[in-house]
Amino acid sequence: MVLTLMVFVALVGGTLIFLKSDPPLEATAVASDDHQHFVIVGFGNSGWGDIQLTEVAVNNYEEPVEAKIQMSNPTLGFIMTDDFESTEAQPYRFTNINEAIIKTNTSPTATLEKQNNGTASEDDETYGLTIMHDDVIHTVHIK
Repeated sequence: MVLTLMVFVALVGGTLIFLKSDPPLEATAVASDDHQHFVIVGFGNSGWGDIQLTEVAVNNYEEPVEAKIQMSNPTLGFIMTDDFESTEAQPYRFTNINEAIIKTNTSPTATLEKQNNGTASEDDETYGLTIMHDDVIHTVHIK
């Protein structure tokens, strides 16, 4: 019984250490406006299971004015808009931070490789975090 408990603790501890050292959420900068009050951060999941974001903050952990996740594909890309209901924004699926499930195998690096190889398709999911803030955005914190 003690040996089983020790093995269980070692497995759980090892998994947590692995995830802390190699987090499955991969992010890359995509775009910003001239004043850096509006940014899009491309991100994806290189892990084994789905991810759900719980919180987004900017700079010194300030709450942004607006933050949405846009779900797209490599052929469509992302849109810079502050009107998520506009006609131009309709092909892009916008959702609240806590409502989106980030699927596995959606790493931006892997998607870029597919684009470079000419194998990217509309079936590939891409995710962009659209953030607007009153001040210049220097840092984005994703939990």
